[in-house]
Amino acid sequence: MQILVTEFMDAPAVERLKAHHEVTYEPQLVDDMPRLLQAAPKCDAVIVRNRTQVRGELLAALQRCNVVGRLGVGLDNIDLDECQRRGIQVIPATGANANSVAEYVIATAMLLLRGAYASTADVATGRWPRTELSQGRELAGRTLGLAGFGSIGQLTARLGKALGMNVMAYDPAMPATNPVYAATGVAATSLEELLAQADVVSLHMPLVDSTRNLFDHKRLAAMKKGAILVNTARGGIVDEAATAAALRSGQLGGAALDVFAAEPLQASAHFEGCPNLILTPHIGGLTVESNERVSSLVAAKVLEALA
Repeated sequence: MQILVTEFMDAPAVERLKAHHEVTYEPQLVDDMPRLLQAAPKCDAVIVRNRTQVRGELLAALQRCNVVGRLGVGLDNIDLDECQRRGIQVIPATGANANSVAEYVIATAMLLLRGAYASTADVATGRWPRTELSQGRELAGRTLGLAGFGSIGQLTARLGKALGMNVMAYDPAMPATNPVYAATGVAATSLEELLAQADVVSLHMPLVDSTRNLFDHKRLAAMKKGAILVNTARGGIVDEAATAAALRSGQLGGAALDVFAAEPLQASAHFEGCPNLILTPHIGGLTVESNERVSSLVAAKVLEALA
């Protein structure tokens, strides 16, 4: 059988696939739609990351494909309804990058609360901004609010609690009676209560109609003044212009955005000069270790599905 890999995959996992099937591994193919459409009809399985849009013209071209492997957990780049209608199994790497994302959330929250780590150039050239940088905040004792409480949210909660944070979570798909709340020591709450009380708000929800622009001007204004916002979930959940305005006004004390409505992010005037802002290029779940876990898991499951 033939497997098409359109984006980066860890080398040992690619070799594992090649030991059993014919594999076309071209991690830049996602940027060459004519060649991608030419290769698609010949493959029995396709493996993608978040940039390959398995929908529309490409999905129609996957004439004999039975399996879509997703090197990650978000599925908004895949037409799940059409895949189901056509009997195509979709395999995400559930849980394999959870630790990387959870560490990103806690690390950026600590950086933004402390606000002291951009002083290297000043200190190296003889400036001594000790007074300006002595008003940072500690993570311990702060409240972490998780909007979404799946596997990544739960691991983030455990890391936050280990550092002395109080943790609350809102998840419309998980009733307050779910035993996972008691098991993790996390308080189930409404979104309104979470926004009003959390010092750090971290998003762990899919991009669907009900979450699109969920964090708009109104909800950002409802957050605790000076709170930190971290989005490693999906672009489109957060209104980017509203976030920039909230940072400039001081309503937000800081923000870390790893995902954007359009990726790659184009030069954006509303982010230019924003205070206490961290922007990263959708790498929250990408580390050496997570790439190995994600690739290994997807390779194993794709091979199982094709057996």
